[in-house]
Amino acid sequence: MQEAIEDLDRFDRAILTVLAEEGRISVTELARRIGLSKSPTQARLRRLEETGIIRGYRAILDPIRLGLDHVAFVEVRMSDTREAALEAFNKAVAAIPEVEQAHLIAGNFDYLLKVRTADMPSYRRVLAEKLSTLPGISLTSTYVAMQAVKDDGLADVT
Repeated sequence: MQEAIEDLDRFDRAILTVLAEEGRISVTELARRIGLSKSPTQARLRRLEETGIIRGYRAILDPIRLGLDHVAFVEVRMSDTREAALEAFNKAVAAIPEVEQAHLIAGNFDYLLKVRTADMPSYRRVLAEKLSTLPGISLTSTYVAMQAVKDDGLADVT
């Protein structure tokens, strides 16, 4: 059952906004904040989970405090963009833990990767040993981030 954003009412959107900011909130407190009683709030929450709008709950780790403050954005050009080649690349890139995000792009290159490592030598190792061995790559270009100006997840759907 695929639910679309237009199917969400103001209570659903309020639930999502509160949870995006405070994932460990109790159902009782969530209900109080959105202005519904506990039972309908629980039912809505369960529906949002079952339909996949809420994909899960997790801790948000601070990569800087974990020593992972080197961020590189990598443009990837593929030698083959047929579906099988893209699927092989997608599967392989998903298995690289340093790749924080991977997006298929419409433009002058095929993929944009966000790669997080401890430092430049670590990034160079990842590039040489993992990224450059991905199937179908013909060319990569790396852009190193100097500062994260904004790095938040989706937090407001109202």
